[in-house]
Amino acid sequence: MTSPAKAARIDDLMHKAHLALKSGRWFEAERVAQRAMEISHEAGDFGRMARIVMPLQESRRQRMQLASEVIGVKWIEGEITEDHRVGPGMHIMQPPLVGADARRVRLTAIRREVPALVLCREPTTRLGEVPIVAIGLMTVRVRIAAPDKPAKPTKQWFLKALEQLGDAAIGMIDTGMDAVRQVDFAMSLLDSVPDHEELHTTVAALCQRAESEMRENPAGGASTDSKAGSHESARG
Repeated sequence: MTSPAKAARIDDLMHKAHLALKSGRWFEAERVAQRAMEISHEAGDFGRMARIVMPLQESRRQRMQLASEVIGVKWIEGEITEDHRVGPGMHIMQPPLVGADARRVRLTAIRREVPALVLCREPTTRLGEVPIVAIGLMTVRVRIAAPDKPAKPTKQWFLKALEQLGDAAIGMIDTGMDAVRQVDFAMSLLDSVPDHEELHTTVAALCQRAESEMRENPAGGASTDSKAGSHESARG
């Protein structure tokens, strides 16, 4: 059960996230909502997690919209440093760069409040498909049709690739697990693929289900140790 002090902390963060959203401060709203989500998850407060998803999802939707308004899809090439600078817009990287490089660039852009979307593609398969990969607490990979002009992917192809990546993440969730463990798994997926609206909706629905299950069977709720074990499993 969430302590009064921690509950107050989460509620304060949620309030700040909503204020940031109303003022159009999308990056601030995302940072604050993300922190509130992390604290709620650590506390096993699934009710608050479900409510936090909305401002988190909306802040990211606005950031994605800003990035997709930039004309053209750019390639990221060369060595990627810890503090690699990237401009607004949609960006693709390919071998020898890998998914971890894409994650590093994406997180740096968010930290600098640059609206950027980043995809990492792997070598084209024998069947002519393009594997798209995302790295985080989980590895998510999907094979999609190659763009009509491989050297010049369109905005539509890029956004569809991002959508299919998120759809693949949702498909990885084992619906046979109890709701609490599904939440843990989905949160790991969201860490890897944060730019997908339906994955946020899925997380919210799972949090609501987990809250309901814990109300019906308080003694059967996952302990902190079991949740930690689930996270370790996700990382592996």
